[in-house]
Amino acid sequence: MKNYDVIILGAGASGLMCAANLSKKIDTALIECNEKPAKKLKISGGGKCNITNVSVQIDNFDGDERLIDSAFKKFSKDDLLNFLDRNRVELELRKGRYYFCRNSSDDIINVLKKNAKNSEIILNNTVLHVTKEDELFSVKTDKNVYKAKKVVVATGGKSFQILGASDIGLQIAKSFGIGVKEFAPALVGLTLQKEQFWMKELSGLSCYVHVKVAGKTIQEEMLFAHKGISGPAILSASLYWKKGELSIDFLPNKNILDLAQKSKKLVSSVIPLPKRLSKALLNAIAFKDKECSKLSKNDKELLKSLHNYTFAPAGNFGFSKAEVSRGGVLAEELNVNSLESKKVKDLYFIGEVVDVTGELGGYNFQWAFSSAYTCAKLF
Repeated sequence: MKNYDVIILGAGASGLMCAANLSKKIDTALIECNEKPAKKLKISGGGKCNITNVSVQIDNFDGDERLIDSAFKKFSKDDLLNFLDRNRVELELRKGRYYFCRNSSDDIINVLKKNAKNSEIILNNTVLHVTKEDELFSVKTDKNVYKAKKVVVATGGKSFQILGASDIGLQIAKSFGIGVKEFAPALVGLTLQKEQFWMKELSGLSCYVHVKVAGKTIQEEMLFAHKGISGPAILSASLYWKKGELSIDFLPNKNILDLAQKSKKLVSSVIPLPKRLSKALLNAIAFKDKECSKLSKNDKELLKSLHNYTFAPAGNFGFSKAEVSRGGVLAEELNVNSLESKKVKDLYFIGEVVDVTGELGGYNFQWAFSSAYTCAKLF
């Protein structure tokens, strides 16, 4: 049986990027459970893949700052953009901050595959477990056993289980005594307590909001859904929300009292939101609609809560609706400069399987690419 220098578990964004940056002299194999590589990349962003963001800061991530900073210093957002430009991947900028493939996510997938062409890609093999004996790793799949001097775990998280996602990366880590934080759904819609069920009746409506949670302020669109609340603002907020309260400013660029000043219109009419939403908001704060000119001091205090509507979500939509998984192999278990396990020589963890998770907006693919490069360049 052939022995490899390196086996990369997972041919997704981080796995392919790692292979693409390994020396051609290194005998490498990628083991992938699906019939094609990069299936998550393929469907992300409506098939155009939000690759990265104009502004990539440590503050956009939930994870160990030293680990994140080290990876981004080795392969930054600008390094990624230069790599794509050299490989003639055309990008488009949305909302002045989100980088997408102009044509299709196939553009970046094809570039990664081309740059990893010296690696053997072994498809339709589900990894069962990994062991190590006499400086050699054995990777057992449902089809075969493969051996290598080094193993890179790039198996991702548990979201998108329809694409074969699982927690095998954490199982591998735990089998070697490496500490992990169990996966939880992230970048996911939030369910509601009974007191906020009024939001479900607005299913389909959206509005620009500021969401405050765990010391963060997320500024984006919020979507009312039949299961609860979603949209970019809520998906990013879900990364930081564990339990307890969050607050929403439904009029972040306005002041409700300024809007109502000296007006004879009904309050619901001066709120610059869809009428159905403005009336629902007033009902939610127990405000009886009236002419702005007749507002009492108590009325004005009630209306201020539109800028700070505070409540505790019930939970989230679960892994089936989550964009990514929060949690993973603990940063303290990894060498900050290489992502190699401190306990097991020649065993590495990159991408989503590491306990680093970004907000919505290309941050998680940036982490996947940066962590993969960090690992590959030290072989």
